[in-house]
Amino acid sequence: MNQNIVDEGKTLGIVAYLTLFGTLIAFFMNQDKNNPFTAFHTRQALGLGLLYLMIAFVVSSFDSMNISMAFWLFFSVLYLYGIFGAITGKTNKIPLLGDIFQNVFKNIGQ
Repeated sequence: MNQNIVDEGKTLGIVAYLTLFGTLIAFFMNQDKNNPFTAFHTRQALGLGLLYLMIAFVVSSFDSMNISMAFWLFFSVLYLYGIFGAITGKTNKIPLLGDIFQNVFKNIGQ
């Protein structure tokens, strides 16, 4: 990926990590441009967002502040990792889960 593609997709790559609404905005705005950098970060952010919702449903059944804080901290670190990757123009996958997100959502940005 050349620097021009990264520079064009950087803004939408960052927007993708701003809640699921940001992911949807980045997805639809990238339909015409078809920027691979934005598509990469959209897949990562969509995977994180959906995983967050699924695990949050389970964590909410526990009545423990420690579990909730650990969950929130874990996902905050993953989101920050993704955002900083988008800001710096890198396509680093989310640790442990990035390959899965890229495979499951491979039709996004194609």
